[in-house]
Amino acid sequence: MSTIKIRPDVYWIGVNDRKTELFEGIWPIDEFGVTYNCYLIMDEKKALIDLVGSTKSEEFFSKVDELISLSDIDYIIINHMEPDHTGIIPTIKRIVPNATILGTEKMKKMMSQYYGIDSNVQVVADGDILSLGRKKLQFFQTPFIHWPETMVTYETTEKILFSCDAFGGYGAFSGTIFEDECKNLALFEREALRYYSNIVATFSGPVLKAIERLRELEIKIIAPSHGLIWRKNPGRIVELYKRWAECQSGKSDPGITLIFGSMYGNTEALMNAVAQGAAKAGVEPEIFDVTRTNVSHILPSLWTKSGIIVGGPTYEGKLFPPVASVLQMAALKHIRNKTAVYFGSFGWSGGALKEMKKIIENLDWNVLDSIEFKGGPTQDLLRKGEALGRNFAEKIKGRVQK
Repeated sequence: MSTIKIRPDVYWIGVNDRKTELFEGIWPIDEFGVTYNCYLIMDEKKALIDLVGSTKSEEFFSKVDELISLSDIDYIIINHMEPDHTGIIPTIKRIVPNATILGTEKMKKMMSQYYGIDSNVQVVADGDILSLGRKKLQFFQTPFIHWPETMVTYETTEKILFSCDAFGGYGAFSGTIFEDECKNLALFEREALRYYSNIVATFSGPVLKAIERLRELEIKIIAPSHGLIWRKNPGRIVELYKRWAECQSGKSDPGITLIFGSMYGNTEALMNAVAQGAAKAGVEPEIFDVTRTNVSHILPSLWTKSGIIVGGPTYEGKLFPPVASVLQMAALKHIRNKTAVYFGSFGWSGGALKEMKKIIENLDWNVLDSIEFKGGPTQDLLRKGEALGRNFAEKIKGRVQK
């Protein structure tokens, strides 16, 4: 894709990435890819806002060359120090040693720690304004979205919020960068939720603080570092992020996530009965076999739904490791305030339920009921499983209605 004008003298100069398989070395993005959005403001002074990693340097420099000589850049705005946004900075500094790098105090320290760059690195305080000529940039600190040094940049003339990782999402562009021209907006919104649950969710408190802090600004365009640029309805992505952030305090959707793993089919057989019971009660669960589905795709459901059903056998006195791994990631991501039940088989002794409770002990989950059974499921046990699912669904519906 070529450079794209966002507003007069404001350009998108980002890149698509459809080759990276794991974002942050963890999260699979091989199906839809991701964008690295960078921006150039052409004024009396020229400013780059957000950059790319070192692997995309050639494409990035080609984009800049479409509009300007890199040597004419005056300012480089660093909203966030993560290497997917700054990996190219050592090369830029070799070409343009006199360009001034701007960011927070913590950014300055990280710039030295990551790249050994100390010269022409200037700290901007919260609320500071930089004049480029006709256009002015105002900086607002937004710590822990999702690193401690993060900030956002607001262009006061065109009312553009350059939000870096905030309000971002997975998904490479398919010819357009704007949400109002996107023919598959539902896909990008779904991938924004997956991005949120994978990357940002732990820091939902700071997300809500930042939304409250910035709500007095007149924002016509939100230009994040990943995903669509929102120009027709920027409030939409803010609304989604606010809704997702509030899930951490218990404002979840009235739904059920069912995660399970099964070695020989016994736990899976009971899972089908439990799911049938929940569906009969009017809450069809979203089911994930954790041995076949990457946790990246499970986290969005765990994050947004109020009820969680966990199915996993006992394995050497512990919870089946693939199920335990998903719950451990849920704990790492601070997936809190859920209502849950458990079921699972064992051979000669149990232990899975005990370990599950240990993993989630600091998450404020309310475990209502459980079924641990030895060997294979009998018809009577399957009926009990169906009742477990039905009763749990009724509780979830009742909790939401209160």
